[in-house]
Amino acid sequence: MEQLLGLLPILIMFVAMWFILIRPAQKRQKATAQMQSNLKRGDQVVTIGGLHGEVDAIEDTAVYIIVDGKTRLKFERQAIGRVITQ
Repeated sequence: MEQLLGLLPILIMFVAMWFILIRPAQKRQKATAQMQSNLKRGDQVVTIGGLHGEVDAIEDTAVYIIVDGKTRLKFERQAIGRVITQ
């Protein structure tokens, strides 16, 4: 019984770390993956590098973005950081 009580603080710390660090990170990762899979033509996006543009076309793993009204760039889907809602 005393051994179990000795492990109790370690177990409590593990559970606390799960709810404070791991679980929120998993939720953010899931939300980002969902956003990247729901991209559509015409969406205003920002890449993880900070480049602003408009989605022109979408392939399986790539997204074509129009920048400055005329420059067309190809990015991996994972490079899209967020969709700008106006």
